[in-house]
Amino acid sequence: MTQIKILVAEDDMNIRMGLVDTLESENYQVVEAKDGKQALQLYQSGSFDLVLLDVMMPEKSGYDVCRDIRTQDEDIPVIMLTAKGEEIDKVVGLKLGADDYITKPFGVHEFLARIAAVLRRSRRDGSGKNESNLDAFIFGRFEVNPKTFKMSRGNKVVDLSERELNLILHFHTHRGEVLSRDNILNAIWGIDYLGTTRTLDQHIAQFRKKIEIDPSNPSLITTVHGVGYRYEN
Repeated sequence: MTQIKILVAEDDMNIRMGLVDTLESENYQVVEAKDGKQALQLYQSGSFDLVLLDVMMPEKSGYDVCRDIRTQDEDIPVIMLTAKGEEIDKVVGLKLGADDYITKPFGVHEFLARIAAVLRRSRRDGSGKNESNLDAFIFGRFEVNPKTFKMSRGNKVVDLSERELNLILHFHTHRGEVLSRDNILNAIWGIDYLGTTRTLDQHIAQFRKKIEIDPSNPSLITTVHGVGYRYEN
């Protein structure tokens, strides 16, 4: 069985060594970086299954590294490590494409559970279960082609990430239905997801920028206050 390879970027040597020891004790292969610049260099020169990024690092912050990684790969799991715990930090990380965050201090069991959960979702997303054998269909103003992970309108072509395509497929399948946040999280992130509904809200906000005429006044993916979202077309 191929060993899972994880990049750990943490400037505090003691914390970094603790993370590395914990992950290696679970038979993960670990590559460590002492700052953001080194983390990005290692990422670009290697192949990883998951990236752990401390938010506050010298040379490059975890936010900057996450942003750079997402310009190259929209699907590799990224988990942010933060000591602050304030909502604004978590929101920024999610907007940049992080899959989850862990607030310091954290327990070993929680840490390993979050790692395992994100990896399970990643393997499931890449297993061909996203119904990419479907023919093209209309979603709002766009024609969506699941086989190419693209949607188009006239000459405009928009690339879709795995998660965005899965969101479209889920809404398309349940057109007109009110879907709770938990329903969408379970369908797209998996029932073992340990984050909060804030993750979904941030992804929907970013997704609306691609599909809505006026993202501030959405007409395609509407919010049902206190419940979740509805696809209206």
